[in-house]
Amino acid sequence: MKVRKEQNQPEAVPTKAEMDVLQVLWKHGPATVRFVHDTLNEQKEAVQYTSTLKLMQVMTEKGMLTRDESSMKHIYSPVLEEDKTKGSMLTRFVDNMYDGSVSNLMMALLGNDKTSDKELKVLKEMLKQLDDKA
Repeated sequence: MKVRKEQNQPEAVPTKAEMDVLQVLWKHGPATVRFVHDTLNEQKEAVQYTSTLKLMQVMTEKGMLTRDESSMKHIYSPVLEEDKTKGSMLTRFVDNMYDGSVSNLMMALLGNDKTSDKELKVLKEMLKQLDDKA
């Protein structure tokens, strides 16, 4: 099912809770509310089933999910594409937090305590490959 977007309507930006639902559906494919709810509860603090149900209903109204009602169990599927959604959110993040500067973002990431030596080695190799292509 294709969701039509009004010309003036801004692109849907998922909230943190909506992204959690989308992550489950992107990873596991179309699923019931019960599956999404149980998966979310394995990953973080417990939330009520009715809260997950309502969130997914709202996401359907926003055009982020579709709902197949052809069987007793309603199956929800993501409308938003993972790469496009993450790319759009990353662009907004870089624009808002680093004034659009990817190099400033990279410097902040590389200076972060969470960046391991192994990750730094991989990044250096990627940069070398990019440099060799240029």
